[in-house]
Formats: sequence, C-alpha cells, structure tokens
Amino acid sequence: MNKLKAKKSLQEFVGIKEITENGVITISQGELIFFRIKPINIAVISQSTISAKIFSLMSVLKNISELEMCCLNSSESFNDNKIFLLRRIEEEDNPVIKELCRKDLEFLDNIQLEMATAREFLIIIRFRTEKQEQVKSSKGRVEKILKEQGFEAKRATKDDIKRILAVYFSQNVVSEQFDDVDGERWVLDDAN
Repeated sequence: MNKLKAKKSLQEFVGIKEITENGVITISQGELIFFRIKPINIAVISQSTISAKIFSLMSVLKNISELEMCCLNSSESFNDNKIFLLRRIEEEDNPVIKELCRKDLEFLDNIQLEMATAREFLIIIRFRTEKQEQVKSSKGRVEKILKEQGFEAKRATKDDIKRILAVYFSQNVVSEQFDDVDGERWVLDDAN
C-alpha cells in the first residue's frame, strides 16, 4: 500500500484529475473554471470610483452564489536565492566576492519590490454535478455579469492555468512547468 502512495502523481497529490481549456477537474471537488480579472491601480483613482467598484463587486457576489475568489502572486519568489546569497556573504573571505554577493542581493530586493504588486486576481466557479451544457451556459453567464459590472475578465486558458499552478506550488514561473500529464515534457516523440 505504501508503494502505491509513493507513486501518486503530482496532479493526484494536489487533487487534480485533468487540466481543461478553462479550468481543472478535481478528484473530489468537481470542476473549477477560472476567470482572470484585470486589476486596477486604486492608488490613482478617486474614492468615489473605488466605492463604485466595491458596489459592483457586491453585485457580482449577489448574482453568482457559487463564486470563489483567489488572489496570488503572478511572479516568482527569490527567497531561496536571497538565503543562498546571505549565507555566501557570511562564509566568503574575499571582500570583492562579498561585495558582488551584496550587489546581487540588492538587485534581487529591487526586482522583488517592483514585482510586489504583481498579483493575479481570479474568479473561480465550482461545478460539482452539472452537465457540460450547464457548465458552458454558466461560463457565458458569469462572463456577462462580470463585464456588465465593469470588470475586465476573461476565461483563463490552459497555459494560464498551468502557469498559475506552477507559481502557486513552486513560486517559479521560469523553470517550472505544470504538465497536462505528469512527465509529459520528458517523453520523446518516436517520430524524431
């Protein structure tokens, strides 16, 4: 039994059965459809506009009872790199190398500061037992309600979902990729 548990795929481990065109089908929680919401910079809009946006969001929440919201980083974290550089600075005897490590650390801090506002806002709709026609109809209804309330929203694509999952689970958008099927990127095509 322990060998079976050890062979669980990453997707099974996180509860994903399949990545679809606009969401994921989970093992036990139904299908999740993701809508990406374009954020607005509230630092440059008036208080009355902020109040109107809040009212619009309340209207969306009243009209879509099955709605879930998620806010997450849309860029990678440099914490591991920073920890490595701090250790390196402590251990290094050469002052030139120490200074280079300090400059690298400062550079990473600046990048992270610039990306601190790089957030991804998602509206998630969960379908537990609905048929595909109902799911399709609901997707259109949700998009329509969001647009009517002034939100720039569009369905997340399969690539968006893979990127979101990769950032969420590994905090790395550059080197990690979330495969449709575990190990998919390592399979070589026999035709080549």
